[in-house]
Amino acid sequence: MIDGNAINQLLENAVAGGALPGVIAVVGDRDGTLYEGAFGHLSVDGDEPVRMDTMLALASMTKAIASVAALQLIEQGQLELEQTVASVLPAFGELQVLEGFDGDTPRLRAPSRQASIRQLLTHTSGLGYAFGNADLLRYYEFHGIDPFSLGHAMLDGVPLVADPGTRWEYGTSTDWLGQVVQALSGQDLAAYCEQHIFTPLGMTDTTFTPSEQQSARMMALHARGPDGGLALSPLQLSSDPGFFSGGAGAYSTAGDYLRFMRALLRGGELDGERILAPETTELMFSDHLNGAPLPEVMRSALPELTNDVPALPVPQGWGLGLNLLLQDIPGMRRAGTGSWAGLFNCYYWIDRATGVSAAIFTQLLPFFDARTVQSMLELNGAVFGAVEGS
Repeated sequence: MIDGNAINQLLENAVAGGALPGVIAVVGDRDGTLYEGAFGHLSVDGDEPVRMDTMLALASMTKAIASVAALQLIEQGQLELEQTVASVLPAFGELQVLEGFDGDTPRLRAPSRQASIRQLLTHTSGLGYAFGNADLLRYYEFHGIDPFSLGHAMLDGVPLVADPGTRWEYGTSTDWLGQVVQALSGQDLAAYCEQHIFTPLGMTDTTFTPSEQQSARMMALHARGPDGGLALSPLQLSSDPGFFSGGAGAYSTAGDYLRFMRALLRGGELDGERILAPETTELMFSDHLNGAPLPEVMRSALPELTNDVPALPVPQGWGLGLNLLLQDIPGMRRAGTGSWAGLFNCYYWIDRATGVSAAIFTQLLPFFDARTVQSMLELNGAVFGAVEGS
């Protein structure tokens, strides 16, 4: 069993030492919840405590959910991995590649090939994010696009930054994938996920449209200052009404997200409800990079949103919606572990070889905050040690 006292202590220390304003951690295996704990406050300016029912902006932890939605359509025969995105969304076929600038004017060209659904799922479609690509940020500035928007503006006509299939580039691929799900299902992404993922899995607090009651339980977004202190963040990501971001738009509780992770840990099923077939889940956790290189460092173009993120010093791949570890990290994770994170310093991993999934949540910018990452690594080590030693 998990030693909850040891995890409690490391999380209490993180809050008391000013590393985190508030934090929630969950750990589960195929049979149930092994640990859950909540510490700190919803806001550094208030006394309301973080609880297990605290609502959190998932940011890019939404990507795994939207990817499952697309994989369900593949199972139903409505979609194929090698199908072009443009065959579903003709506007995608009009996108150009940003090759550089003539003075301040963007220089565009046609892509060498059309991106596939598989390439959306693996971030090899050629799409980027303005916060991680200086040229794309410059394009945003030239056209007056808000780089903090999660709305249509980040998709409509925004060019690729590479030819599809040539490299891994973190970007709006999963947002386009959400648009694919909407086009084929006839439902908006929020309604589709509610019917086919959230309700079957009993994820009663997971939504793209938080209610007033859920919003009242939301943890505030914080920022790490130059002195290392914590304050409420002046930044707020905005989105268009009716636009549901497959890449970053969902809200949830830690317990709800653990149910989602446990379903994947169990091969696509939880409590008798199946969201994916076992073979589709296996496909999701298989490497699909097909030789496209991963970056050694994910560079930041907007330091208020994210720090530079160095790659782990072990072989990695990319599955259908999540990062894959291709080699054991002793004392931490086994090969085959699927993982990713959310912009507000939330991190999850699904270690199918060890049989454990876990996540740590806070709401803090910039991403890859050193003190939060340290807490995540300590949690990972404590969980792995407890499970392997039992």
